[in-house]
Amino acid sequence: MSFQHPAQQIVLQDYIDAVTDTEARVERSAGQIAALLPSWSLVPVVEAVQAMRGVASIVAVTVVAEVGDFNRVDIPRQLMAYLGLTPSEHSSGNTARRGGITKAGSGLARRALIAGAWSYRMQARVSRKVHDRIEGLRNAVREIAWKGQLRMCQRYRHLFAGWSASPRTSPKQ
Repeated sequence: MSFQHPAQQIVLQDYIDAVTDTEARVERSAGQIAALLPSWSLVPVVEAVQAMRGVASIVAVTVVAEVGDFNRVDIPRQLMAYLGLTPSEHSSGNTARRGGITKAGSGLARRALIAGAWSYRMQARVSRKVHDRIEGLRNAVREIAWKGQLRMCQRYRHLFAGWSASPRTSPKQ
């Protein structure tokens, strides 16, 4: 691509170089994490977390590193609250209004999980990548991951159906 003014070409090349450098940095970091992972005491947890759809190695390592000991939470709702993935609430007397997610806790883990959650838009299935990741896992872990996938895919369809059926107001002109 060529521009009429040299300054535009310089800016374009700078953007291209920034993307190339970032991709190389991500690849280096992923390689370093993969090399160190086998010696980590939490590798079984990382492998189990990868049984979920949309959660490959880097997302799993990020979540496990940020959460640490999963045993400190008794129910999934506590974990979601810890990660800031629960709706905020403003209460006064008999009135309770729910807002967006609280965004408490680890932003890094929250972003990783939200990115992985987009895969639940599609119909529940075990892709080749997920199959390869869960091959050596215990059946109990596989069953939990499958049950979770069914629930989250169904939840997405339910929420989307409600959103698409609700009347939306157009912005005032």
